[in-house]
Amino acid sequence: MTNYWFQNIKDATRQRGGNIFLNFSSPSNPASVSYADMEALSARCANALIARGVRAGDRVAAQIEKSADAVTLYFAAVRAGAVFLPLNPAYTEPEVEYLLSDAEPRLLICDPQRHDALAKLAAKSGIGSVETLGGHGEGSLPALCAAMPASFEDTPRAADDLAAILYTSGTTGRPKGAMLTHGNLASNAAALARLWRFSPDDVLLHALPLYHTHGLFVGVNTVALSGGAILLLSKFEPGDCLKAMERATVMMGVPTYYTRLLADPGLSRERAAHMRLFICGSAPLLAETHAAFFEKTGHVILERYGMTETNMITSNPYEGERRPGTVGFPLPGVELRIADPETGRALAPRETGVIEVNGPNVFKGYWRRSEKNAREFREDGYFITSDLGRVDEDGYVHILGRTKDLIISGGLNVYPKEVESEINALAGVLESAVIGLPHGDFGEAVVAIVEVEPGVELDERMMTATLTARLAKFKLPKRLIFVAELPRNAMGKVQKNLLRETYNDLFFAGME
Repeated sequence: MTNYWFQNIKDATRQRGGNIFLNFSSPSNPASVSYADMEALSARCANALIARGVRAGDRVAAQIEKSADAVTLYFAAVRAGAVFLPLNPAYTEPEVEYLLSDAEPRLLICDPQRHDALAKLAAKSGIGSVETLGGHGEGSLPALCAAMPASFEDTPRAADDLAAILYTSGTTGRPKGAMLTHGNLASNAAALARLWRFSPDDVLLHALPLYHTHGLFVGVNTVALSGGAILLLSKFEPGDCLKAMERATVMMGVPTYYTRLLADPGLSRERAAHMRLFICGSAPLLAETHAAFFEKTGHVILERYGMTETNMITSNPYEGERRPGTVGFPLPGVELRIADPETGRALAPRETGVIEVNGPNVFKGYWRRSEKNAREFREDGYFITSDLGRVDEDGYVHILGRTKDLIISGGLNVYPKEVESEINALAGVLESAVIGLPHGDFGEAVVAIVEVEPGVELDERMMTATLTARLAKFKLPKRLIFVAELPRNAMGKVQKNLLRETYNDLFFAGME
């Protein structure tokens, strides 16, 4: 038996060892990595993981900055038979502590500057080893890898074995780990490479983070399976992206990227002339943005739909109408239906219901959440996405909202209960309700409506400063609104729908 996912990559790129896979440029760490280099570097890294006690099925957690080494680590974990667990570098220590205690990784890899603090958390969670990896090639892991052999016999893994766990937030309870298999990753990358016409001639402009499904699996995996190259930018900056378009052919982004590119006077048809495709996902793209981008560049953005739990589900067509306000059609091999949220009864076309999906892209379930898994899957294997949608008369899928209160801000999931818990713990707060409101840049802005104790006066700036130490920046409320009472129903439950209606005009233009 082979290592299922990495063997797929080897088979697809066997004749392309000399081709460039990654170009990563930073002032102190420029890197150009061929496919042959990546195989050798990931072999050294896989040997290093084994030397640190990692065995098949063990979790390898990584809270590190974006770099070519971060991509190498991902492939090394896969080759070692481990389960890769990428963590957002913005997560605070309390957030990381929970994830470590839940996932129980064998090894934690972190930025050198965070080593001392995270080593203490690792010790509390019983993690046996902590290594460091910086965004510019520094740290104990690169030093360890350099001393290892450049060959590695990949640990056998089947299509149904776990390759990664990505934590995702819902609307109740703590973040939960979505278990993704070798088969999930391989099937989705193959479908996207075919659908979006990726070839060895393509260069992906990669400004997305690497701890998220979009950047890691949609971006890196699709290119790796097609033999193309990745122009890896450390972060999204409009000016850097505009310059990179001269060398790239494809860009993947979230709506925020496209609104900010449109705001830059350097965006033009001439600037985008070398590009063949712009792809958008992770949050809804406004029809106005869709139209404005076409007017300025001549390119029609291709919008698609996916989830951490399912990888990509649908896509607008490469050839044919890319219809604004829709996410296209189910990918080949993916089955999608619209169902009644309560009964699961399949609904007719043009009826609105919950989106349910089945196929090789659908995850294996939530890590150590057997009861939740029983609720989230139908008896026939369909996964209940909790997204509301409909399919129009032409077969295009429309996303109409969510059955839950999950907020998606800048393409990142924000879990309201987690934010509310931190606010509710502050002095003078009776209760808070966190909602998403329209934001011109991020799609949705996190806003907290706070019921204040009688006779207490709270200061919005001081509360925000306190929350900054407890929550990642993308989870921080952009506004804290103080009220005497939150609206409640007869059962005492806060009516968030009324709050959204009340404050819906509190529009955030963006760029802050």
